[in-house]
Amino acid sequence: MSQHPNTPILDRVHLPSDLKGLSDAELKKLAAELRAETISAVSETGGHLGAGLGVVELTVALHAVFDAPRDKIVWDVGHQAYPHKILTGRRDRIRTIRMKGGLSGFTKRSESPYDAFGTGHSSTSISAALGFAMGRELGAETGDAIAVIGDGAMTGGMAFEALNHAGHLGKRLFVVLNDNEMSIAPPVGALSAYLTRLYSESAMQDLKAVAKGAVSLLPGPFQQGAKRAKELLKGMAIGGTMFEQLGFTYVGPVDGHDLDTLLPLLRTLKARATGPVLIHALTQKGKGYAPAEARADKGHATARFDVETGKQYKAPSNAPSYTRVFAESLIREAERDDRIVAVTAAMPDGTGLNLFAERFPRRCFDVGIAEQHAVTFSAGLAASGMKPFCAIYSTFLQRGYDQIVHDVAIQRLPVRFAIDRAGLVGADGATHAGAFDVGFMSSLPGMVVMAAADEAELVHMVATAAAHDEGPIAFRYPRGEGTGVDLPERGIPLEIGKGRIVAEGARVAILSFGTRLSEVMAAREALAARGLAPTVVDARFAKPLDTDLILRLVAEHEALITIEEGAIGGFGSHVAQFLAEQGVFDRGYKFRAMVLPDTFIDHASPADMYATAGMNAPDIEAKVLEVLGVALARRA
Repeated sequence: MSQHPNTPILDRVHLPSDLKGLSDAELKKLAAELRAETISAVSETGGHLGAGLGVVELTVALHAVFDAPRDKIVWDVGHQAYPHKILTGRRDRIRTIRMKGGLSGFTKRSESPYDAFGTGHSSTSISAALGFAMGRELGAETGDAIAVIGDGAMTGGMAFEALNHAGHLGKRLFVVLNDNEMSIAPPVGALSAYLTRLYSESAMQDLKAVAKGAVSLLPGPFQQGAKRAKELLKGMAIGGTMFEQLGFTYVGPVDGHDLDTLLPLLRTLKARATGPVLIHALTQKGKGYAPAEARADKGHATARFDVETGKQYKAPSNAPSYTRVFAESLIREAERDDRIVAVTAAMPDGTGLNLFAERFPRRCFDVGIAEQHAVTFSAGLAASGMKPFCAIYSTFLQRGYDQIVHDVAIQRLPVRFAIDRAGLVGADGATHAGAFDVGFMSSLPGMVVMAAADEAELVHMVATAAAHDEGPIAFRYPRGEGTGVDLPERGIPLEIGKGRIVAEGARVAILSFGTRLSEVMAAREALAARGLAPTVVDARFAKPLDTDLILRLVAEHEALITIEEGAIGGFGSHVAQFLAEQGVFDRGYKFRAMVLPDTFIDHASPADMYATAGMNAPDIEAKVLEVLGVALARRA
């Protein structure tokens, strides 16, 4: 394990107020120590590294100039908040980050008063900060509001909705555009090109004061640049940038790693700003740690690693990941059908579509952090006669729900939704748990909803989706590796709405939807030792339900139990509704639905989270015994 770095100044900092007594020279040393501490901590825990390293100086400057927690610093997404956590009284727990009972990998209001707003999804910070700013205007006990948003997150439409509103309201608000030309994947689109052009072509577009000749108001380092800008601006209309058109005072671009620039700039703005200000800071993701700087994603997310070499400690995988199986299956389908195209929202690596893009660059579209656009763009592709596979994590697909309803389902367009990270995801916790997609997709007329029980089933579901042209279809699968089953040579389309019997048994039938099947089979083994082996069925489809099979199970068993990796209102609810309408409960039939509990489950390992949810093999065994009225002997 790495040795803890030598951090004499950081050792004196317990809360941001301790920064007020430090000189600017000491603040620079503090930044170096904070970077070393962040690298050391993440080397032991794994987690998001690059984003935090890119904002070390910015974090020190914001906390040195502003007065958190009265001033509200809102970190977009929150991946970059590890240095912030170290400076805000959580250094002693930073080596618990993303672990059970430890710190969250994102900002979280219940964790600290310094975490002004909880995050996890991108592009929300400006909206939230504007809410704080208007609260202040209306008399709330709050100070300044500062949103720190990356250029990748700036591709999310919500960010522009908030900029537009903030410019219209005209109240004091600070937005720091942390521009590292990199979110997780390289940024895409015209905005990225625009930002690049801004700082490659423009001279200093400092405060509007420049145009009025009030150069003396600016901190020293800016005066030279301001004079040059003023000369350029003679005879030209002011406000050439998009941000100024939206009503913001645009400041920058500035070097986000240079405290000699950042500190005086922020102090000046704090003293003088009256309306919304956008500070365009250029930073380098992974800054100051060569192995992260060298990686394509700049060390976005990392396993534990050796600080000296940057080499990650990753356990060898026994089986391919579901994500990889999906990507390779889609490539095989696309080789046979040139109408198949793939769409992702800034997660080409996370969804496996980077592999598809290598094979079919013209048929793969990364639309940026814009799930609403991704869904409607896919609908347009489908309407044109293409076969779009829209691959979005369950938790991010929530952001495109109106578009799924309005643009896809109502028009019965055959968009194929590949829903990754279904179920509980582990270290990312509640913000990234895929708990609701079964419910929100199954409630839509004409939507086919599938869940893969293992990676072989996933191969068949990709083929099923490719062959299904009658309307929209979705299939869900978890993060992590598969079960190690043999994969078919090629996928065979499944009959829509038909499940499969996995094991014949008696008395109780367990109807499993998704990858809890392996836990169900483990529970069956334990029950068989008691002479109570249940029948096990893989439902495959939540919509349409296999009603014939369900009625047969009811007729042949005393009780039926459903299980799914989703919240109440999903598969089990649809089964219960069907059985109620059939009058099955009128005669006292026993039915139970095992779903995620009605609470947001904190981060831990997936196995721990499912134990908390009561959905592992021992829980399934206990549920069967309970429904049969058999007392479960206490385990020794």
